[in-house]
Amino acid sequence: MPITPSKHIWMNGELVAWEDATIHVLSHSLHYGTGVFEGIRTYATDDGPAVFRLTDHIQRLHNSAKILNMPMPYSVPELVDACKLVVRDSGLPECYVRPIAYYGYGEIGLSVAGCTTEVAIAVWPWGAYLGDDALTAGVRLKISSWARHDHNIMPPASKTTGNYANSTLAKMEALRAGYDEAIMLNPAGLVSECSGENIFAGAPDRLVTPPLSSGALPGITQDSVISIARDLGIDVVVGDLARSDLYTAEEIFVCGTAAEVSAVNSVDDRAVECPGERTLAIAEAYADVVRGRNDRYKTWNEYVNE
Repeated sequence: MPITPSKHIWMNGELVAWEDATIHVLSHSLHYGTGVFEGIRTYATDDGPAVFRLTDHIQRLHNSAKILNMPMPYSVPELVDACKLVVRDSGLPECYVRPIAYYGYGEIGLSVAGCTTEVAIAVWPWGAYLGDDALTAGVRLKISSWARHDHNIMPPASKTTGNYANSTLAKMEALRAGYDEAIMLNPAGLVSECSGENIFAGAPDRLVTPPLSSGALPGITQDSVISIARDLGIDVVVGDLARSDLYTAEEIFVCGTAAEVSAVNSVDDRAVECPGERTLAIAEAYADVVRGRNDRYKTWNEYVNE
């Protein structure tokens, strides 16, 4: 999906013109995948643009850096303020927010000794990641031939740039085979996550979503959906799923910051009821929550003009 430039990108404490926000070709993270990043959405509300669960996302960015033992030069509150600044500067009522921390130019080789951590934040308009009709028509999923990382190979709890080479291979394999998205299994053969979303499968009496122990990223949208579903009276279990559980599920949906809540119409060409009743109810409630229309979750909306 093409990027539409906005006015500025925040780089190391300063707003830089979009076209001038560049890095050196020998930046360490470009070569070795040692960056960490977040994907966050800003939504239009009656009180102006609000970044959804901004502080939680920036805390996860810090956690990702800590897992990599990467020094972070800015605190969580400082980066929260910086994100709001870039959104305000853009003038966009709704946008995608991409903070990234990476090792810059100065040293080459696997060691990061002597490298400094650089931080940037960009925003741009970004529509529905899996398509405008992903909720109503659903998306086609394929079990990938690429396995999700083991915890002792790459830490799945860290949103590390290098981790996403694995996801890119799975995504491209699925697209080239005529599907919309890939489902990744862990080395034990259990369902982990999609290439860029968490997954929920509907049993008769509950929804099940895989845990961090399966190799899934601990998703902030996943956490939001669990809370919303339970408040709707839907039982949600964080637990293991086998691929056969997906083949027999009553309904399936995926969720993430970019994909929001998207229904699934098939897995490996096994049809799934789409959209499911619980999927629709959760998606409608989620749409209200992110746009500040549900006071129960008001603290999740962080307004840029406050």
